[in-house]
Amino acid sequence: MSPPTTIIFGPTGHVGSAAAITAHELGAKVVLALRDTQKPIPGLTTDQEKSGNFERVQADLTKPETIEAAVRTTSAKHAFIYLANGSSDHMRGTIEALKNSGVEFVVFLSSFSVQGDIRSLEPTTLIPYLHAQVEINLEDVFGKDGYVALRPAFFNTNARWWASMLREGEVRIAYPNSAFDWISPGDIGRIAGTVLSQGIEATSGAKERNFIALCGPKLVSQRDAMGIFGRAIGKDVKVTEVDEEEGTKILVERGVPEFVAGPLVKSLGTPGGRSSMYEGEGYAEGSLNLKKYAGQVTSLEEWAVANKEIFGV
Repeated sequence: MSPPTTIIFGPTGHVGSAAAITAHELGAKVVLALRDTQKPIPGLTTDQEKSGNFERVQADLTKPETIEAAVRTTSAKHAFIYLANGSSDHMRGTIEALKNSGVEFVVFLSSFSVQGDIRSLEPTTLIPYLHAQVEINLEDVFGKDGYVALRPAFFNTNARWWASMLREGEVRIAYPNSAFDWISPGDIGRIAGTVLSQGIEATSGAKERNFIALCGPKLVSQRDAMGIFGRAIGKDVKVTEVDEEEGTKILVERGVPEFVAGPLVKSLGTPGGRSSMYEGEGYAEGSLNLKKYAGQVTSLEEWAVANKEIFGV
């Protein structure tokens, strides 16, 4: 029996495109929901899309009326969503529109920063709080059998923050010996596509059924990561250490919101030499989950070689 028709919001992103391709490979009809229906899908050629079981539809996660129309016209039963910036109700209207129009199961791209009791998180920790509110709304509307939240940690694509400095041959960074887990968005997308195909049964036997914490296969220091990126683009890269204030300023100048850059840099200044988000058993569990649900795991070296465009080369 084929998986149900699946609608992917954000299929032009690295995670969304991999989710769409994986769900299709597993036998689902895939609806590509885009604000601009003319945009190309990474990893999916026009010929592949035309010959496969794909359909395009216009929709915007911040406009529930477009979601209802997209789902009703395509009869989609499973959906992939992400945190939509600009939602005034933590996507409650969006989630209700999915439910009211016939969706039965949702996979939500959440964040590894969401930990503990999701209903006790405070707005002062903005990123986990915003993602947690969407998870709460999913539970309220769809129930515990109706959704799974994927909680990945540090995306490889964050490498674009340092792209211009990498091209110039010198990266100025705070706490260069601290480590991130560096997780491939493609691996996350494959997991999303698999869970979309299987529904809540994908987490059968897991201690927590409604979320999957995900971490990359190896903790790699920022210094070593810059070397990996430099080799991928044929550059000898010098890493210069700066203080916390300067490191935050550099990220903000490169488009990282200050409410993200500040806490992120601060979290790196821990005695253990790695971000504080990996404390306890969190990293080990997330890394095991990546192998369990993704099967094939992408190393940082493999990812850097295959994604040179991230660095503007």
